[in-house]
Amino acid sequence: MSEQLLNTSILGLIQGSAEWLPISSSGHLKVAEHFLGLTTTPLFNVILHVATLAVVVFFFKEEVKNILSSLAHLDFQSEYGKLVPLIIIATIPTGIIGLLYAKFLENSFEGILPIGATFIVGATVVYTSKLGKENTDNITYQTALIMGIAQGFAAFHGLSRSGATISTALLLGLKREKAFKFSFLLSIPAILGDLFVEAYIQRGQIATSGTGWTELAVGMVITMIVGYVALKLLSKIVSTKKFHYFAFYTWTLGALLIVLSLSGF
Repeated sequence: MSEQLLNTSILGLIQGSAEWLPISSSGHLKVAEHFLGLTTTPLFNVILHVATLAVVVFFFKEEVKNILSSLAHLDFQSEYGKLVPLIIIATIPTGIIGLLYAKFLENSFEGILPIGATFIVGATVVYTSKLGKENTDNITYQTALIMGIAQGFAAFHGLSRSGATISTALLLGLKREKAFKFSFLLSIPAILGDLFVEAYIQRGQIATSGTGWTELAVGMVITMIVGYVALKLLSKIVSTKKFHYFAFYTWTLGALLIVLSLSGF
């Protein structure tokens, strides 16, 4: 196996698992870059986004189909039609926060010390999800807005998108199945927007990417397979009220990164 193929396989494994589990894929990719020297090319970044989007759309294909059908018929009174304005309301703050982070703060969170700190913050958020009172299936505009804000802050390396949105939903009283589904339906426009922004920013470099098509295909397939398994696993974990257990892993990882950073690694 060539070194490049091994690198894309590892990156696909990290992206596929950490994107959906509440442990932060961006944080783990930065850790892999720092300690293993693994880096992604502009084209591979876009491929990872495409694979990630494909997984969540396939996993929630019935929900996506019904939402698009309601949208096409301008039916906003049906069960799925009511989700359309909620998703739009949530996506607006997500996009604003994400763009502000990319413009002003992203370069400040490159080292393993700040990433370690954000891992700890993210773990704390996930752990607090156990305090939520599951008393409603009704997603209000206020709930959608707050979840969208939480999703926006997941732009910080080390903060998990699913960790932020599912924890927020549970703390706001949503039942677990509803929190899980709405969290990942919110991820679709967020990932799609991120994909377009990434493709636009890197448009001049994508064509000259040094990653071969075989490596790209392998990385994409691994991301999709592992991602689907991770989503299946997470759905079971959320339903069995063990979601907050992920906090112990990210607390440990965050503390370890801080110690290693202060030790000069």
